[in-house]
Amino acid sequence: MTQFAKRYAAAITLILIVVAWEAACRGFSIPPFVLPRPSAVAAAAADVPLQTWLVNLWATLEVVLIGFAISFAISIPLAMMLVNSPLMSRTVVPLLVIIQSTPIVAIAPILVVSLGAGMMPRVVITCLITFFPLVVSTMTGLRAVPEEFIELSRSLKAPVLRQYLQIRLPYSVPYILGAAKVSVTLAVIGGVVAEFVAADQGLGYLILSYTSLFKLAHAFVALLILLCISLALYQVVFIVERTFFSWSLPPKR
Repeated sequence: MTQFAKRYAAAITLILIVVAWEAACRGFSIPPFVLPRPSAVAAAAADVPLQTWLVNLWATLEVVLIGFAISFAISIPLAMMLVNSPLMSRTVVPLLVIIQSTPIVAIAPILVVSLGAGMMPRVVITCLITFFPLVVSTMTGLRAVPEEFIELSRSLKAPVLRQYLQIRLPYSVPYILGAAKVSVTLAVIGGVVAEFVAADQGLGYLILSYTSLFKLAHAFVALLILLCISLALYQVVFIVERTFFSWSLPPKR
């Protein structure tokens, strides 16, 4: 395989998919309300004012970023407490599993009724959907530290907090960042689910509105913007990992 093919394989594949999609829609005369052509999606993007896309993009992105930030800020200290206290772990972890096992779509309307129709329920839903992977992965990383390191810190009479800051947390960085890559994309899902239930703006709201009017091409534009947000946030976490925690990455082969 040539160097060009290796470097641009993903882009070439995407272009071929779009071309095949356009050809299939034209060749089989698929109605636009069933599956719009890529050219129709591009026309729909230009049909709506840019300001409308930007306002709704920010409405979704704001909820995603706030929800993910709160979830991240809570999950790391909680994971440290759960690892440090077996009793707390046996008590709290089953509750976390129950929360994670509850379909978020089912509890979203309840949260809207309880918390109102503002930003609060959307942020809470985003936190709930991103919280569990961060806690579980961080706990796994904290417990994966070789026991001899822990025994050495105890022999030196290092405080528990110092043991976590200098041994356990650095060792668990790959686990935390791996979970962050998953959770940051789940945050987009949580934000959209919340907008499906109660919102007057946002990309999820646009998708719901356009599909109800059978403007499927416009809904595809909002969907593609959501996909770009997910990819961009994933790339941000990847850049943070490469820039600040490159020492935690496995050596290149």
